[in-house]
Amino acid sequence: MSYLAPAEFVTKMVDAGESKIFMATRDTLIRAYMAGAILALSAVFAVTVTVQTGFPIIGAILFPVGFCMLYLLGFDLLTGVFVLTPLALIDKRPGVTIGGVLKNWGLVFLGNFLGALTVAILMSIVFTYGFSQEPDKVGKVIAGIGVARTLGYEKFGAAGMLTLFIRGILCNWMVSTGVVGAMISTSVSGKVIAMWMPIMLFFGMAFEHSVVNMFLFPSALFLGGAFSWMDYFIWNEVPTVLGNLVGGLSFTGLTLYATHIKTAPKRKLV
Repeated sequence: MSYLAPAEFVTKMVDAGESKIFMATRDTLIRAYMAGAILALSAVFAVTVTVQTGFPIIGAILFPVGFCMLYLLGFDLLTGVFVLTPLALIDKRPGVTIGGVLKNWGLVFLGNFLGALTVAILMSIVFTYGFSQEPDKVGKVIAGIGVARTLGYEKFGAAGMLTLFIRGILCNWMVSTGVVGAMISTSVSGKVIAMWMPIMLFFGMAFEHSVVNMFLFPSALFLGGAFSWMDYFIWNEVPTVLGNLVGGLSFTGLTLYATHIKTAPKRKLV
């Protein structure tokens, strides 16, 4: 069968987390860089389709193509390692430490950011013909997204920050479900279908994904968005990262581990 039972794929999650912690720094950075770049291209694609058709749902339906590509190629997103690596620590795998988990997160963040930033620069050149003219229609939309999802939160103060954090939680609940979904199946088609559904949901609901935002906001700044790098980090990236961590680990990683690996004793019938 191409379907794995829950206890089997949750064990795969722990194994994957352990493997990522002990991966060489070079390989971690390369895989994270490529994941950030591919996801950024997928975001460009989704925004372009939305602008062309006028229907955001079409962009949401097509966005998961990038996620499927990077996962099948064995690349790593910050949102995924937030879920997998702590499980190896909780499972008390030999040699796994908090320091090892944090180092992995830091390297993946750096790689994702550099990959997404590379695409942001390249696409900004495309949108402006080498910065020789005003951004095209898609570029202007991206610049507008940058303003709306930084200053748009800031104007609500603490309520805006809370909303941003919650959107980050909801995002990685779905994205990490996509990561796990790929482990449920042993066939390419099964993996793609299982990944596609939750990723489409997160993008269609405009939840906040830290790696997608590593492309959107730098490119918005390059394209003339009326906000600052500090606005981006304070009013989007940092709270989004924290929300992604909480959402993925609590709603996906810990719940699956608790009920399928540390299963409670069965009730005795009276």
